[in-house]
Amino acid sequence: MPVVHPLEEAIRPRTMVTNPTPAGKSHFALDTSGLASVFGGPEAIFSLALVHVYTGRRWLGWYNSPGSYFLGKLLAQIAHKSPILDIISNSGDRSEKRPDAAELFNYDGRKGPKFRAVHSGTVIDETGHLAALFVKECAEQCATIIPGRQTRPVDITIANLHHIPDKEVPLAGLQNHTRASVGALVPILVSFAACFASGYYDDWYCFSVISLGIVVNGLSCFVIGSGDLIFTHPEPRKGLPPGDGFLTTPEQIILLKGAESAVNSITRGKFSLRFDNGPLFRSIGTCAILLMLQSVAQLLLVPQGSLFGQLMFVTSIIVSWSYNLWLSSLDKEKIQRDMLMNILQLSQQKPDLTKFTLGTRTSMAVFVVLASDVEKAEEILDSLLPNNTGAWKKWKSTIVSRLKSGKELVFDESDWSDSQDSQEAGLLKMLYRDAQDAYEGFPKRGLD
Repeated sequence: MPVVHPLEEAIRPRTMVTNPTPAGKSHFALDTSGLASVFGGPEAIFSLALVHVYTGRRWLGWYNSPGSYFLGKLLAQIAHKSPILDIISNSGDRSEKRPDAAELFNYDGRKGPKFRAVHSGTVIDETGHLAALFVKECAEQCATIIPGRQTRPVDITIANLHHIPDKEVPLAGLQNHTRASVGALVPILVSFAACFASGYYDDWYCFSVISLGIVVNGLSCFVIGSGDLIFTHPEPRKGLPPGDGFLTTPEQIILLKGAESAVNSITRGKFSLRFDNGPLFRSIGTCAILLMLQSVAQLLLVPQGSLFGQLMFVTSIIVSWSYNLWLSSLDKEKIQRDMLMNILQLSQQKPDLTKFTLGTRTSMAVFVVLASDVEKAEEILDSLLPNNTGAWKKWKSTIVSRLKSGKELVFDESDWSDSQDSQEAGLLKMLYRDAQDAYEGFPKRGLD
């Protein structure tokens, strides 16, 4: 029998796994510690973002979720109240503009198209997140095709905004996705079962890491879910002219018709994630630190456990990641668009959104004038069709004159035959026919 030196016995590593485990005789060890904290980060962030949308999600985060390193950095950027959190979030320069919480969770930050008001002439070169969502919503509507010449078809959506939202509208619980809530029971049960099995076989290393992951992820969901996701837009003002205007993209024009405050809800509104400046911010900072400590614990403790405990840890991580992955497969943009349509109280059944497709930008511009305000015809045509040659000037002048005098946009050869230039006459003939196509295809009723 070999003799063990007392010093060697003193420094020999001790194990916390005392009972024999099902895989106890195996010499193979899973090196999963470094993977768990960085694996599945985007999916974990998406899952955390939904705590403000789906009813009950803030209470259903008690499972060992992967991606703790990414979640810790994210929450540190929200809290940013101490040098430690600045180091974690890699934002040591306090003079640098910090990202908004809503932007971190992708509820803000997208850039929308240019907006031009019809009556006031106000121009917003770059609208925001909600305008971008509204453009996508309009792009998916079914369109009525207006007959005429075809070059590069352009869609026109006329949105009648009858409802003026409140200055602030809470968004929590607007969506009721039963499967998202009930599905959370699967990773919760698996994580608790894995934790219990590790403890049953006295693998206290893996037991500690799994239980820490359950507690930290549950607290993070609860704390973040304690914030308020709200819709805000500028204070409604009285006595202003209608806020009619149009959003312009290369593929479509969206004409917004309604009161100034109703239009502002799209062009200037935003989703905000609001946290109290006191205890809640401190709780977010605490969660950020715990998430980073969880990453370190996974790195140090999981390799010390038995193969069975490591398998339990990996099982809880994979099941939790699968649930987060399923959540991330949900169309978050569609969720936000549904929230926006709910706020605006828009419906296809009224109809509030009416979409048309025209074959040329010329006919599109005339159609927009007919649908908005003929008194502003010159400004609208110059905005949508900046062409300034002699033929274009003559065409615009004729269109504006006829619209303001109440005449029909019906043309014949006499309207372009007086031109001395044959090429100019051909261009005028084509432009006049585009205008006539728009005029004849424009519905005289049903757009208000």
